[in-house]
Amino acid sequence: MATTTPAVLASGLTKRFGRLVAVKGLDLAVEPGQVFGFLGLNGAGKTTTIRILLDLLRPTAGRAAILGHDCQSDSVAARALAGYMPGEPGFYRDMTGRQVLGVLARLSARAVREAWLRELLERLAFRDEDLDRRIREYSSGMKRKLAIVSAFQADAPLLILDEPTEGLDPLMQEAFYALLADVRQRGTTVFLSSHVLSEVDRVCDRIGILRTGELVLEAPVGEVRRMAPRLVRVVFRQPVAPPPAGWPALIEVVATSATQWSLRAHGSIGPVVESLAGLPVADLDVREPRLEDVVIQYYREAP
Repeated sequence: MATTTPAVLASGLTKRFGRLVAVKGLDLAVEPGQVFGFLGLNGAGKTTTIRILLDLLRPTAGRAAILGHDCQSDSVAARALAGYMPGEPGFYRDMTGRQVLGVLARLSARAVREAWLRELLERLAFRDEDLDRRIREYSSGMKRKLAIVSAFQADAPLLILDEPTEGLDPLMQEAFYALLADVRQRGTTVFLSSHVLSEVDRVCDRIGILRTGELVLEAPVGEVRRMAPRLVRVVFRQPVAPPPAGWPALIEVVATSATQWSLRAHGSIGPVVESLAGLPVADLDVREPRLEDVVIQYYREAP
């Protein structure tokens, strides 16, 4: 039976800094072509994990691999397959944007296609005069756009992006999402760290949540969303009695008035509809669960 080599693999990955355990026994496999959201609060171990993948840090125990190449024993080959955008880009301030991209292109093991680079610059609204300015004159948003271009320009099969839209204006965020959708359609794998849960909900196939160095949840986004109850608001044409005792256990009554009920439905909405049969319902509003409704619970220290 054929098997697919994971784009990103972590097996028992552990990193200690003295008495501090930054990453603890991380087991993770990201399949090729996925957009994987790597989530957690500051200090959860996300950036430490990314630095181990890029061999900027060595693990205390366990191993990591990129598309079958060990991130430590075969680090040059592993890094050649990844485009990386750090959370805090550290460009040389006296270089121009054009010089930065040129240096990074020459350092890359993968050739940069001129047509692809031009497309990236156009989509992220870089003008020639922007590229010829020195980095010290760039705003934080301009530096972020340059970091996106530098990560994407070699068209690597894996993109590792740490907080990619931090500091981008809404138009550039939309341009980034469109770019991400295009490279994903071509089969590129994206390993995305982000604090913006609405962004993760929009672009990711699966998520993994780190809490104090441990993976506490790893699942498809749709499955995670279904873990949260749906909020149901029922409006009646005329006053009604409160909900009767003995309703299905999956329906939680949040608040009631004579003409309006607020409910939480765990699972299918069918039992709610059945329980309302015969009542003078004027309107039924169902709010689909959001990713953050579940993720915030996992961010807390207690399960």
